[in-house]
Amino acid sequence: MRAALGRVGAGLRAQRASQPAPRPRCGGTGPAPAPRCWSCGSALPGDEGLPRFCPGCRALQPPGPRPDLFRLMACDRSFRVDAQQLQRRFRSLQRAVHPDRFGQRPPEEQYYSEQHSSLINKAYQTLLNPLSRGIYLLELHGMEPAQETDCDADSMFLMEIMEINEKLAESKSDGILEEIDTLIKVKQEELTREVAAAFERDDLQEAKKLLAKMKYFANLKDKLKNKKIPS
Repeated sequence: MRAALGRVGAGLRAQRASQPAPRPRCGGTGPAPAPRCWSCGSALPGDEGLPRFCPGCRALQPPGPRPDLFRLMACDRSFRVDAQQLQRRFRSLQRAVHPDRFGQRPPEEQYYSEQHSSLINKAYQTLLNPLSRGIYLLELHGMEPAQETDCDADSMFLMEIMEINEKLAESKSDGILEEIDTLIKVKQEELTREVAAAFERDDLQEAKKLLAKMKYFANLKDKLKNKKIPS
């Protein structure tokens, strides 16, 4: 089934690529033509950034090219999000477009439902996690993603990370690992509050530096998960 839908998707992309670009109108650009349903040709109202169905034939339409994940998930474009509201929106959208609902629909709709479902999953995971949410906010502001090198000038912070890494590498008991886990959680919570404050005062450079520090602790968290204690 997935292979067949993949061929459908490739065919749809090739079809769109082969269509000639619209000629500019004389005397100015004029308004862009209204989008139309791929199935019946009806005009499509509403926002292409949200899942939408044709008002004529009720066919599911493809997702837009660059959707705003905050708008998709009905959230303000802010670092602070309501996790419960985000989860409710996620479930509501998935109920509407989940591929299980489109098993008897045309292959095009099955393909579009998979695209929508994947996009909704991506939006939910991106906005739920403080680190990925902050990085996405920076991207929306036209800034490069935060890198760990953005905080290289903070020698005290780098020393702290080195000490935690050494302690993690030398740990021989579950108790020490739990101690490190608690320390990482505390640091992540502190940085999350500081990032929120930086975004609220529109200090994007400071937010970027703090997100770079959050990346270090996210990497430590991954190392902690992979740490094996001999039995």
